[in-house]
Amino acid sequence: MIELSPAQAARAVASTGSFVPEPPGPAALAPHIIVRGGVGRWWADRPATPRALAVRSADHCLLRGDPRVLDPLRLAPLDGAYVDAPDRFLPLLGAAFRRLTPWERMVYVLSETSPELSALPRTRSGLTVRQLSPSDSPAITGAGSDLDWIAAPWGGPHRLLAGGHAWGAFDAERRLLALAATYFLGSRYADLGVATLQSHRRLGLARACVAGLCRDLGTRGVTPTWTAGRSNTASRGLAWTSGFRLHRELVHYYVDTPVASAQSGAEQLPDVPHHPRTAERPVERAGEMP
Repeated sequence: MIELSPAQAARAVASTGSFVPEPPGPAALAPHIIVRGGVGRWWADRPATPRALAVRSADHCLLRGDPRVLDPLRLAPLDGAYVDAPDRFLPLLGAAFRRLTPWERMVYVLSETSPELSALPRTRSGLTVRQLSPSDSPAITGAGSDLDWIAAPWGGPHRLLAGGHAWGAFDAERRLLALAATYFLGSRYADLGVATLQSHRRLGLARACVAGLCRDLGTRGVTPTWTAGRSNTASRGLAWTSGFRLHRELVHYYVDTPVASAQSGAEQLPDVPHHPRTAERPVERAGEMP
C-alpha cells in the first residue's frame, strides 16, 4: 500500500465514493478525518484512481475496494487495529497477519423520541456534570489510561475539547470522574466513547455525561450512535437506558503480528494502545464498559 497525503486522500474518497453513504457507527471514522479534522492515516494501492483504500485512526481501521489489488506483505501498518471490512477482504487479512480475531459488535442509534434527553439525570450531591472546554485538558491527561484514550482520534485532549465534543463529571475537588465524548465525528453520525474511573462506576455519572453530549449533538444536526461488543452487557445496558436502540450488528477483526518481516520493507507503525471504547471495562470498547 502507498500512504496518501490528506489532499490525495480527499480526492480518492471523492472519486471512488468508497465511504458513502455513511452508515451509523464506526464508519464515521472516514469523514471524521476528511471532513472534521480528526487524526488518522490513509493508504491505497495507487495514489490516482485507487482501487482499494484503507484508513486508520487510533486502533480502528476501515478497508474498502478490491482486495485483489493489495499485497498482503504491505499491510503491516494495520497491525494492532480493529478492521472493518467486507468479507471479501478476509482471505487477504488472513494472509497478511498471523492472528485474525473476530469481534462481534452491535451498533445503536439514539431514538428520535428518546425521553432521556429532556433533562440531565440527577447525580449525587457534590458532583458536577458539564461540557468540557480546552482548559479541562489537564483533567483528562491526569486521569491516565482510564480516560485519556478517548481523545486519540482527535490527536489529544485539547483538540477534542476545542470543538466542544465532550461532557464530564467532576467531584468537589474538580477531579474528572467520568467522560462522554465524540470518538468519531462523521458527516451525519457521531460514534460515542464513554469512560468512567473504576472507583466511581454505577453512580449514573456516565449516563448523565451521555445525556449532555447527545443534547449537544442534536443542536449540531448530528445523530449520536453507540457501538458495543455483543458480550459487553454493561455497555449495551447503558446504551438502552440512555435512549439508544439497536440498528445493526457487524463483525470487526483484530489483526495482529504481520507475516511481513522488517526485512521485507513493509512499513511498521509504533504500538497502538488497545483501549476499549467504553470505560467500564478493562477490556473492550464503546459505551460504558467493555
